[in-house]
Amino acid sequence: MASSTSGVGPTARGREQYPYASGWTIFAGVMLITAGLMAIFQGSAAITHDSLLVVTRSYVYAMNTEGWGWIHLILGVFVVVAGVALFSGAAWARIVGLVVAGLGMIANFLWLPYYPLWAIVLIAIDALVIWALCVGTIKTDPI
Repeated sequence: MASSTSGVGPTARGREQYPYASGWTIFAGVMLITAGLMAIFQGSAAITHDSLLVVTRSYVYAMNTEGWGWIHLILGVFVVVAGVALFSGAAWARIVGLVVAGLGMIANFLWLPYYPLWAIVLIAIDALVIWALCVGTIKTDPI
């Protein structure tokens, strides 16, 4: 069989490649959507009920919790959009997913003194997303 350069159709080994997301990319998309929704909830809680959060006095990256809430809310929306875009299987969506997961890790590291357990969970989810996007490949079906 002839090899296709478009990425769709038969390949040299008789397998067909599909342009949609598969395997680890789908996992990363689901986890990004989950992390984004959690960040939206986190941001909403910080904006509306900032007395719920513990504020330390001597944290280097101190910021008003309402300000952090807006950062998490906006970042959460971008994370959800990136997660949904991953289902298209496009290379640009993988790159955007890596970038927003990295930004999410940084934001949650800075959020550690305010809500430590929640921040650690989101850092772990973002790390899994980065790993899944780095190891994921285009789906191939053997004949």
